[in-house]
Amino acid sequence: MAAGFFEKTDEQEAILEMVRQFVDEQIIPKAEHYDAADEYPAPIVEQMKELGLFGVTIPEEHGGMGLDLTTYAMIVEELSRGWISISGIVNTHFIGSYLLMKFGTAEQQAALLPKMATGEIRAAFSMSEPELGSDVAAIKSSAVRVDDEWEINGQKMWVTNGLMSGVVFVLVRTDRDASPPHRGLTCFIAEKEPGASENPGLIVPPKLRKMGYKGVESTELVFDGYRVSGDMILGGEAAGLNRGFAQMMDALEVGRVNVAARGVGIAQRALELGLKYAQERRTFGKPIAEHQAIQFKLADMATKVEAARLLMLKAACLKDAGERSDVEAGMAKLFASETGKEVVEDAFRIHGGYGYSKEYEIERLYRDAPLLLIGEGTSEIQRMVIGRKLIARNKL
Repeated sequence: MAAGFFEKTDEQEAILEMVRQFVDEQIIPKAEHYDAADEYPAPIVEQMKELGLFGVTIPEEHGGMGLDLTTYAMIVEELSRGWISISGIVNTHFIGSYLLMKFGTAEQQAALLPKMATGEIRAAFSMSEPELGSDVAAIKSSAVRVDDEWEINGQKMWVTNGLMSGVVFVLVRTDRDASPPHRGLTCFIAEKEPGASENPGLIVPPKLRKMGYKGVESTELVFDGYRVSGDMILGGEAAGLNRGFAQMMDALEVGRVNVAARGVGIAQRALELGLKYAQERRTFGKPIAEHQAIQFKLADMATKVEAARLLMLKAACLKDAGERSDVEAGMAKLFASETGKEVVEDAFRIHGGYGYSKEYEIERLYRDAPLLLIGEGTSEIQRMVIGRKLIARNKL
């Protein structure tokens, strides 16, 4: 990679300055309210629409900005620095638009991307089920042909933006006899009414109660006789049938860059809070920032944040350059998510007893950070993926 790959362009600087100001003025001061009430941040989402944040990577011909993954990842870092739930609303949407842009038919793109670019409809994607966790190939939800349509039945789990989305990219089984099993999975584009808990053939049960990551809903989706035409198979029936696993795995690669950016963002905010508190709080006649024990903590925190950011940017740059980035995306996700948890915990410790109080922002970060250790594949799954890919790349 070229030296200085992490230097921002003038366009990136301008966009990030806009997003940073939005975060400082509109998200950080209000996150506590929405977190405490576990309330969907509708006014913030409306402002994000106006800023064009739902169309960052969507091509200009469909009404988006047409920016690259690296710029998008930087934006996600800034949003996550404000409140990780906001980045969740954008992330599911981004993965949906990525799937459409890479695999969708021209008709699918023309019908959905312009509305997605403005945020008029927002996307979710759904793989997980109550019993399978990381074992995607074990999906039980199915779609069978009925007359001239497909009928989807089954239960999906942990769908971020499951209620408020207008379109869900859902992975279901279409060939029970496929060997290996993952070759029998298909991605359908399921449209629904945003905010409606009951749709024809699709029920959205009450949102799941969580330790953190509040405000944005995580839901189940219960498909019960949901009818959809073959035209809504991602990529069309001819090209997309039983190709869903490969499509979703490709999307998860960019999703892992996204989660890495979220880890960097939450770690950056924790570092800021730790630095601020350490200079304000006094013990033994001086600010605790002057105690060597605290300085060592801050030094380690800042070093980890910088390392995580560089890993994230490298993975994004490789993907943008069209180069293989599966190992790098896995490394970035693994390291940045673990860094997010560690740096938040160190900032929590710096705050002492006050870190345990809801009066201080670090308490919310402490509840939010663990999500990154399990979302888009656990740290253990990342290590498996990285190990296997490294061996494959370096066969004797």
